[in-house]
Amino acid sequence: ILDIPKDNLRKYDDVSFVEKIIGTKVNDLYIGRNDILAIVESEDEVKDLNIDLQLLNNSDVRGLIVSAPATHYDFVSRFFAPSAGVNEDPVTGSAHTTLIPYWSRRLDKTSLKAKQLSQRGGVLYCEDMNDRVFIGGKAVQYLKGEISI
Repeated sequence: ILDIPKDNLRKYDDVSFVEKIIGTKVNDLYIGRNDILAIVESEDEVKDLNIDLQLLNNSDVRGLIVSAPATHYDFVSRFFAPSAGVNEDPVTGSAHTTLIPYWSRRLDKTSLKAKQLSQRGGVLYCEDMNDRVFIGGKAVQYLKGEISI
């Protein structure tokens, strides 16, 4: 379980720009510390996104989170950050520091189950803990090391 500071969201007004990037209608739009959060109508829209990565790469944000309510989860999402060298991240902890406060407030609940719909995908168990979020799920160790200072 990751214990991370919660992102602070504020409304973002450039709806037409984000709609050009994602190719579908945006219902709600916010910006957090580093990323834009676009809320669309359905899980299928998130699954079928065809992102204009070049246009996104030319923006002044680290990344774009696209999310919608879901059938078997509280919400689904995808995360794109070509300017950070990641066209689409499979499962993104930092994006959920933005997603959890939004969906917690919208659904009026603090415990949430989410799915990231990338090709690899992943299920996350999330908790809104006031100024922090807990993000848990299955993980695979890919590196082990030791640092001496």
